[in-house]
Amino acid sequence: MKKYVMPLLGFAALLGCKDAQKETTEAAMIYPETKKVDTVDTYFGTKIKDPYRWLEDDRSEETGAWVAAQNEVTQEFLNQIPYRDALKSQLKDLWNYERVGAPFKEGESIYFYKNDGVQNHSVLYKKQADGTDTVFLDPNTFSKDGTSSLSEINFSKDGSLAAYTISEGGSDWRKVVIIDTETNTQLGDTLYDVKFTKLSWKGNEGLYYSSYDKPSGSELSAKTDQHKVYYHKLGTSQKDDLKVYGHTDEEKHRYIYAEVSPDEKYLVLTPRVSTSGNKMFIKDLTKEQAPLVAVIEHTNSDTNIIENNGDTLYLFTNLEAPNGRVVKVDASNPTPEHWEDVIPETKHVLSISKGGGYFFAEYMVDALSQVKQYTYDGELVRELKLPGLGSSSAISGKKDQTELYYSYTNYNTPSSIYKFNAETGDSELYWAPNINFNPEDYVSEQVFYTSKDGTKVPMMVTYKKGLERNGKNPTILYGYGGFNISLTPSFSVTNAVWLEQGGIYAVPNLRGGGEYGKEWHKAGTQQQKQNVFDDFIAAAEYLIANNYTASDYLAISGRSNGGLLVGATMTQRPDLFKVALPGVGVLDMLRYHTFTAGAGWAYDYGTAEDSKEMFDYLKAYSPVHNVTQGTSYPATMITTADHDDRVVPAHSFKFAAALQDKQSGPNPTLIRIDVNAGHGAGKPVSMIIQEWADIYGFTLYNMGYKVLPGKAELKK
Repeated sequence: MKKYVMPLLGFAALLGCKDAQKETTEAAMIYPETKKVDTVDTYFGTKIKDPYRWLEDDRSEETGAWVAAQNEVTQEFLNQIPYRDALKSQLKDLWNYERVGAPFKEGESIYFYKNDGVQNHSVLYKKQADGTDTVFLDPNTFSKDGTSSLSEINFSKDGSLAAYTISEGGSDWRKVVIIDTETNTQLGDTLYDVKFTKLSWKGNEGLYYSSYDKPSGSELSAKTDQHKVYYHKLGTSQKDDLKVYGHTDEEKHRYIYAEVSPDEKYLVLTPRVSTSGNKMFIKDLTKEQAPLVAVIEHTNSDTNIIENNGDTLYLFTNLEAPNGRVVKVDASNPTPEHWEDVIPETKHVLSISKGGGYFFAEYMVDALSQVKQYTYDGELVRELKLPGLGSSSAISGKKDQTELYYSYTNYNTPSSIYKFNAETGDSELYWAPNINFNPEDYVSEQVFYTSKDGTKVPMMVTYKKGLERNGKNPTILYGYGGFNISLTPSFSVTNAVWLEQGGIYAVPNLRGGGEYGKEWHKAGTQQQKQNVFDDFIAAAEYLIANNYTASDYLAISGRSNGGLLVGATMTQRPDLFKVALPGVGVLDMLRYHTFTAGAGWAYDYGTAEDSKEMFDYLKAYSPVHNVTQGTSYPATMITTADHDDRVVPAHSFKFAAALQDKQSGPNPTLIRIDVNAGHGAGKPVSMIIQEWADIYGFTLYNMGYKVLPGKAELKK
């Protein structure tokens, strides 16, 4: 066992002045001893030690014992936080409000999701002809502990059949259940071992889905890099399913998705080698033995079908248009030289949806939504007037629908649903939450700051009105910066509870994301990845320089690729932050591509096997390889889950072991490992509430709070 003496800062009432920090108590932090094994890899002549390689074996009893020991130490620390239960109670109370999803039409029926408050999973309801709502599918019945969840549901064109996927324990491996929607009875056998899939019906005869061969090793960590598309005919055994696409080792595609066009004329396949860029092929389903026809045969762009009118295909693409455009083409000559612009590229990033016989173009203007309605000929119908500065969900629906729905939210406004008439352009509030949170008490402002190389980066900063910029406000800086993913304003209960404590929540739109198109994404990939970390560090420095907070009260947070962001910045600038919260992070950059579907992330990261230059670059920032002896790191709580087969928990295990071994300062280094949970999707509300009570408790406690800053009645 490893022991540290940890001074805990004491404060008088709220967060006191620096003199109050002289009051200390001491508590011994004792970490489980993590053995080191003599494992060495050689990359381009450089030997790299990997002493915690044994923690990659998720099936071993030794790893299981290590997990249990680490959780015990973490819980012992968290149990001493006097307001941990109060935070949990606040989270549960605020979470306990009815949440309703936008209605959607399938066949002649209308469906919607609803959560009564703290149900672990939202329930799918069906509207009956008499106006009553009945439960159609309740994921809360899938398992006693709430760890099984509904992942996707897809209806046949006439709405009489549906197929849905279930995730167990948070795993990306799914099973597929097919039902009759009138009787809710299951049809045929359950399909098993399905992963990273769309479900797409071909009439009422069967459906297409995608998966990998089951790995010979651990299904939670073994490499899966050859995706295949299958067709399942109702009434037949899964072992007889037809392989539609997916070749052998000479042409590997790590992700292949199959989709039937809305009129069921075409099968569309989009093979991918990585998470960015895809090929596209179409097949005419109305003709016997029709061949696959190439629309685009390289992976230099993201191109997808939106709609078709007979033989006219409408595509969204960023080929020769980094910010995106909509094009049309005849299916008989579908290659790029025949494409015609319908909605040309603009200076703002485009995403597209359809409904009511129209296209809806959502533009990101400095990460805020702007929505315009177009005809299929590209004629502008109108710009929609949104309720404010924030994020709109896609306006979507069937071609014959006039009434469509969208939601609107921002960091301090809970999501509300609006009904939109596609013909008149009228928009009205359809549903608003009854939540014990007043958006008018808070402000969300957008600021721009300068990164290390002079690049201007936007950031949303949200806090309670009347907040004094005195450099002593508890602040969470949250980031992602990768995979072309955009962080747009949205409300969450967890953030609301932080704001109620008088906390600041800041979200910069880092390079690597998609907020300013493909070029912004590429500027944070491979040997430009350091730009992302520099942007994040510059955001922290801006908040400090402008007296929002100070290093003693600043926490950094991120999940998945954002967990890498936190791990890299805390090892590069350990002096800048008081607390670090890397969640389900990609932290071993030399071996990430050897687990599950990790090789598909190489577009963003590159791999250590690509070249000596790429190896050197990855090694220079890989969090696991940049923990140095004798450094005082921020108070750190790593979070992961034992069934995470997206970013395997070995990343977090190895990072925690390295930090515990080399941490020289007084700050605790803990790892919190959820059991029977995965990367995050489908996690039950009860587990989410407990996790965030622990995260906020850990954060405030290590900033020196003895009492919750936002609740006067808890002051001592």
